Amino acid sequence: MLFLAVFLGFVAENIRETSVERVREKEYARALYDEFYADSITYTHKVNARLGKERDCDYLYSYIKDSSLTNLPKKFYPAYTTVFFLINSYTFEPKDGVLSQLKSSGSLRYFKDPELQKLFGDISVAINNVRDRNDQEYQFFANPVKPFILQHYDFKWANDLQKMNKTEDYVIDLIGFYLKSDTTIKANILNLATFNRSEVANMVMFYKDMVVASRTLQMNDYIKDNEKILQVLRKDYHLKNE
Repeated sequence: MLFLAVFLGFVAENIRETSVERVREKEYARALYDEFYADSITYTHKVNARLGKERDCDYLYSYIKDSSLTNLPKKFYPAYTTVFFLINSYTFEPKDGVLSQLKSSGSLRYFKDPELQKLFGDISVAINNVRDRNDQEYQFFANPVKPFILQHYDFKWANDLQKMNKTEDYVIDLIGFYLKSDTTIKANILNLATFNRSEVANMVMFYKDMVVASRTLQMNDYIKDNEKILQVLRKDYHLKNE
């Protein structure tokens, strides 16, 4: 009788632990899903914005090559700002708070699906690659872009732009608002005597190539793994978008 009682107690405890682990597994799956799904939405917004930035690079390159640098059209400074001044607004920063927490706590062991385990490793690599690429883009902004705009960009234009509509939170939104408005904010290229057309145009194209490469390589690799993880989590845990 004593042996039977101990055995049944062991079985009951094992069932309880299995049940608790299953509940935790589902909770962690939900948390991971929400984080990756939110990132997929952010990714879409950032890609669309970066495609617009690439178009602005094309416009700026063509304009600087052979158009008037003293009689600037309304479209010039928005493109000039997007390409050279706005960096962080176009940066995609993948989130991995939940994944990192589960790694550090050893809780990834709850996920038994081999495909999911592999995808967790793949997306960790992809996240690091995106972050490394972000660092490369920022370093390019730090030098040569930042010294360039300090010499040739009229920051009064950006200041006047922000005064146009106080309901908009971000400069990137204000630019769209400005382009649709009837208002024109006058601005010049500063220190025009040292503004070298060919060098600036070349810098614009180099930057565009960097932006395109980030979008089509590192960012694209990330979203592919993101989509695969979301698909497996939906299948294994019957999850839906909330």
